[in-house]
Amino acid sequence: MTAAQWFVIALIIIPLLLIATNRIRLDIAAIMTALALALGQLLGLGVLGAPNTPDDAIKSLSGLAEPVTVTLFSLFIITRCLDKTGITRWLAQRLLKISGRSETRLIGLLAATAALFSLFMNNLAAGALVLPSAMEVSRRTGIKPSKLLIPVAYGSCLGGAATYFTTANIIASDLLRSATPPQAPLHILDFTPVGGLVAIAGIGFLMMFGKRLLPNREPSVEQVVAHRTGSDLEDAYQLGERLWEVQVPATSSIAHQSLAASSLGENLGLTVIGLWRGRQAIFNPTTAQTIQAGDILLTVGREDRVQQLTAQGLKIGRNTTNGHISPHGVTFVEIMLAPSSQAEGHTLKEFEFRRRYGFTAVAIRREGHSYRTDVADFKLRLGDSILVVGDRNSLKKLQGSTDFLSLETDPSDQPVQWKRAAFAIVITFGAIFASILGFPVYLAMLIAAVILLVAGLLTMEEAYRTMEWQAIILIAGMYPISLAIVNTGLASLAGQVVVNVITPFGALGLVAGAYLFTALLSQVVAGQVTTLITAPVLISAAISLNVSPQAIAVVSAIACSASFLTPLSHPVNMLMIGPANYKFLDFFRVGWGLTIVCFVALLLGMALFWRL
Repeated sequence: MTAAQWFVIALIIIPLLLIATNRIRLDIAAIMTALALALGQLLGLGVLGAPNTPDDAIKSLSGLAEPVTVTLFSLFIITRCLDKTGITRWLAQRLLKISGRSETRLIGLLAATAALFSLFMNNLAAGALVLPSAMEVSRRTGIKPSKLLIPVAYGSCLGGAATYFTTANIIASDLLRSATPPQAPLHILDFTPVGGLVAIAGIGFLMMFGKRLLPNREPSVEQVVAHRTGSDLEDAYQLGERLWEVQVPATSSIAHQSLAASSLGENLGLTVIGLWRGRQAIFNPTTAQTIQAGDILLTVGREDRVQQLTAQGLKIGRNTTNGHISPHGVTFVEIMLAPSSQAEGHTLKEFEFRRRYGFTAVAIRREGHSYRTDVADFKLRLGDSILVVGDRNSLKKLQGSTDFLSLETDPSDQPVQWKRAAFAIVITFGAIFASILGFPVYLAMLIAAVILLVAGLLTMEEAYRTMEWQAIILIAGMYPISLAIVNTGLASLAGQVVVNVITPFGALGLVAGAYLFTALLSQVVAGQVTTLITAPVLISAAISLNVSPQAIAVVSAIACSASFLTPLSHPVNMLMIGPANYKFLDFFRVGWGLTIVCFVALLLGMALFWRL
């Protein structure tokens, strides 16, 4: 073996050991690996290109421009739009309705949903689309994300094994044509019988043993903070205790007046956060909003103040929305004073808060107590937190304020915005359909993301915040190691050794060896690259042994989907690390058993459907 090959082996083993023992983070290990490969190339080792070509060191950064990286950050934008419009929440509700909040059933359903999506789209896309729904299920049930996200990742890989449209499967089919002699390519359904059996067995394993094997980790602090819904804020500020419905009869003195003229806020310290007019709801009405006979004003304030409205002919009742109005489309935001804020020492009324930002304060929390009356008349001080209500379209102005810090609210209890959701769905599935027809996946997804941004479904600021940078750095940093394994000849060397060992064992021996070798190699080399390495060697061995080369091509391709042993083995695994707070060995703890189950299912499938 050459010095370059030993160098690459060291770069695989040492970071993996450091990660497995929790000495360094995954993303730091990826950056260190890319940096070491660049230095090796500069020193003339020839790990990323020909020896003594220092300019090839730039290839250590090539992962940033790889199609998988472009696909990933495009998917972050697309899935955030689907989440923002409410589609992922709708899907989560359907899953909960079927599962009945059973952890075992939820694990199986999420894995099966990801598998179903991956039959028609890229595995990474399938996992990314199901991820927000899984997080919503976690929030609603209290089941930790770490119990649900590995099943999503593995489900997408299992589904990819059963379809022609997985990249590795398409490559394996094309490689049959270039064999010596040329072989007939695979048909669109050739992967389905064996791959389907593998997927069913894998999902069954996750359902049976997932609850016990999957970690029960607390989510990261960022995830906890990010998942405070409007309903959670209503509870935190005890808004329901001071929420009243005030009906306006035709005989009332404030009928046909504007809110400003009614003096509800000025005289009684009450806040009108919405009104019902027949079936129409108007939230955060302006002071110029006219009150009509029959309107129901949704009002926040002390009971003794609200009861004074009876003197004006108004009828008082309790809120009938189970104490929460956020699910009806009301946008709540929690804000705090920024350091050196000009608002400190002033009231919100003096600061003209509503005119400046378009939001109305409904409660203030100070020293552990919540106040919901005369909120605009409190002299603000550092440490105060304020609950405001307003139009989500005005949120950008509030977030850009130098006087207030706004904490973004999770929209998961908001209603589905069906018009915007329909547009997002059409664009998303248009990109998927274009990919199925052969258009490059990364380009289709990037176009879809740009269309959604231009249409205003997401701002660029929101797009930047929605990126899972850890996943992007992991993929970009680990890609060069795949390049080095191929460039130094390590992959070809390993492939020849495996073929020499398994050839004497006949057809099923070739199947077993092909699966195990390809599956193990795919843990450190990208799936499509693994196929290019292993499939030609294995197809050639099948021809020489008079074994169906089509069957071996299927095995080689399906094995590339067995990305279960490490988080580095597939981008969809890396995607789940941050939201679930996974550790490196969490994947191996579940993955080794799943790998064996899929191996047995594959052998059975090859015997049943390919007569080997």
